[in-house]
Amino acid sequence: MKDKYIIKEANRVLREEIVGIKSLSKNFNKNFVKLVEGITNTKGRIIVTGMGKSGHIANKITATLASTGTPAFFVHPAEAGHGDLGMITKNDSILAISNSGKSFELNAIINYAKRLNVPLFSITANSDSLLCKKSTVSIVLKKNKEACPLNLAPTTSTSMMLVLGDAIAVTLLKIKGFDREDFKIFHPGGNIGKDLKKVSEIMHIGKKLPLLKENSLMDKALIEMTKKSFGCLGVLNKQNKLIGIITDGDLRRKMNVNLINKSVKGIMKKKPFTINENFLIGEALNLMNRKKITSLFICKKNKPIGIIHIHDCLRITT
Repeated sequence: MKDKYIIKEANRVLREEIVGIKSLSKNFNKNFVKLVEGITNTKGRIIVTGMGKSGHIANKITATLASTGTPAFFVHPAEAGHGDLGMITKNDSILAISNSGKSFELNAIINYAKRLNVPLFSITANSDSLLCKKSTVSIVLKKNKEACPLNLAPTTSTSMMLVLGDAIAVTLLKIKGFDREDFKIFHPGGNIGKDLKKVSEIMHIGKKLPLLKENSLMDKALIEMTKKSFGCLGVLNKQNKLIGIITDGDLRRKMNVNLINKSVKGIMKKKPFTINENFLIGEALNLMNRKKITSLFICKKNKPIGIIHIHDCLRITT
């Protein structure tokens, strides 16, 4: 019974919060557009603030904005009245988050915004609050029942704020044309940063490439493959374009006493899988896993400029 009760309660929380999140669709209206446009037109940074649980959500929204191309930082409302208001300039905008809209700690920021004519945007569930009334644009959330059985601990309301913050950040990302390259700049560390590295950053180049011309014999191919240790050999035509590949598997399948006297052109597989230098390491690794291959040539205008082995990718991404 205890296990069933735990699972039942968890599912009840999930249902309650989903109801709240679904109600957000009504907030994607003219005010949402004005808020997004206001942030887009901000010359400085977005100052995100909130108290208590709303403050924790504000911190997360700040991090998401900053990592997706919208300069932002968090100012604690209690500290703002003790000097941190100096962090906010006339070129900035403020995004204040408060379910009740009545957190007295926000008053200093509200007054400061009005005094310096700094745009004040807010997310609240109280349209009668000072925060909502003094905001340049306010998004007023529906007052849904908290998932907390006492209807006291911020649960549904904070989930709604979090999702709304994501909607704002991702919409801004799309408007600004923020792409993978921009994302990589802000995420040089961690698994995301690793996956966003290009193959050009790890590929083997120059004399390390296992290559032979199409009229070469297999005795040279065996030596080249063994020497370069990629488990494959690229075959070039007279224009130095890659026209085929020979793998260790091909050698095993074709192995006989006459193999070394044959030309590489007669053994190779035509139209090998290749990628360009702008491929991400994560994409290359996915391709190799999907095609069940261990090496990939990187080509420019069909001419090989590099090669990577699956182990090169795994060393970076793990």
